[in-house]
Amino acid sequence: MSLGQGPLSKNIFTSNDNAPAITPQSFINRTQSFSPTGNKTLPDLKKKLHSKLLTELDTSKFGTDIDKHQEAIKQQITSLFEAFLKEEGVPLGLNDKKMLLEELTWDILGLGPLEPLLKDNTINDILVNGPSSVYVERKGMLEKTDVKFDDEVHLMRVIRRITSRVGRRVDESSPMVDARLPDGSRVNAIIQPLAIDGASLSIRKFSEKKYVLEDMIKLNSITEAMCEVLKICVICRLNIIVSGGTGSGKTTFLNALSRHIPSTERVVTIEDAAELQLQRDHVVRLETRPQNTEGKGEISQRELVKNALRMRPERIILGEIRAGEALDLLQAMNTGHGGSMGTLHANTTRDAFSRLETMCLMSGLDLPQRAIREQIASAVNLVIQLNRFPDGSRRVTQISEVTGMENGIISTQEIFTFDQKGLDAEGKVKGMFKPSGVRPVFSKAVEAMGYKLPQNAFSLL
Repeated sequence: MSLGQGPLSKNIFTSNDNAPAITPQSFINRTQSFSPTGNKTLPDLKKKLHSKLLTELDTSKFGTDIDKHQEAIKQQITSLFEAFLKEEGVPLGLNDKKMLLEELTWDILGLGPLEPLLKDNTINDILVNGPSSVYVERKGMLEKTDVKFDDEVHLMRVIRRITSRVGRRVDESSPMVDARLPDGSRVNAIIQPLAIDGASLSIRKFSEKKYVLEDMIKLNSITEAMCEVLKICVICRLNIIVSGGTGSGKTTFLNALSRHIPSTERVVTIEDAAELQLQRDHVVRLETRPQNTEGKGEISQRELVKNALRMRPERIILGEIRAGEALDLLQAMNTGHGGSMGTLHANTTRDAFSRLETMCLMSGLDLPQRAIREQIASAVNLVIQLNRFPDGSRRVTQISEVTGMENGIISTQEIFTFDQKGLDAEGKVKGMFKPSGVRPVFSKAVEAMGYKLPQNAFSLL
């Protein structure tokens, strides 16, 4: 395996010296102020040393599993770097030397200039719109960074390193790809000719912190009463759909709900790109496979759902319902796999039912509309709607219960809603969570299992 296509670095340096930490901005500031003797600039020197390192670095003794030998490879890089730098005869200060070595190591083993962004826990998304345009999202708000790649070739090298690690490829014949990083962060890449202005890379980072429902109470994303009701719903095996727009926190919320699945139950998760981090032990994780260069070998979510039914699962969880697998999930919910869950994109809980219906039609089966609606009405118990607001906050805005069918229409009733009251002086969303005042129909089933819903949870204030 060549280093240009090798695995990602998990932790580039663990040096304990007193040199300042390298950040994207500090690297740019140093690059702009660097003016060594002669006519060489730091970027030119970096390119030359990078080329030499790729030529001279010997990883053959490590075989294909370079990821287990990061420290040994870094030692090689450091030794070669010192030798090449001496040959070039360029005077560098201690901090500039450390920075250049770290940057070269990132380029060879990691994600180049994106490494500091990946290590920044305040960043949720990294959006690369070509070599010279990198944005990040912090606290729900987008901001442009000064991070840049050397050129399109540099960016493509990073993209190919990501995709090769998970056995996927990106080239002119396959210019779009979904992948993931070792920590589970989701990656999408699209390249020319589809991306007109250069390759585009989108990384949805996973927080190292595993959020629980109590954390969301502190963030004002949900109330304590709503939290208690949802915990009991999960324990009592109600089928739940989590809906919301892009970046509304669906996956994070589903992970938090999963913490309350009893440890005695076997769970199978199915995803296009594995990103769920269920907070429990007994989990079997399945991931789809794209077609190969010959256009064969694709394994879809539908096939994985069918296979999961043969794996003795108590619950099946779909990371995101996208197409015909919606029908297979509904059938699983109706055939003894209570407590199953999934996420989908929708703007309201009512829209979520319409989307489910549409995706069932994508299964290719010629089913009448009424039959699909009956499947949905009998399978789904709760739909939880999440929204991201202009100030970057994320909240549960609706929790709706399915109560059955009436005149060919799926009947629902709202249990909780978020009533927005505008913005305060700082631009933060104002509002309050409100119960509907109606006790849910599923309360009888919950009580039959020996649990009691909070008495005052549904009372109007």
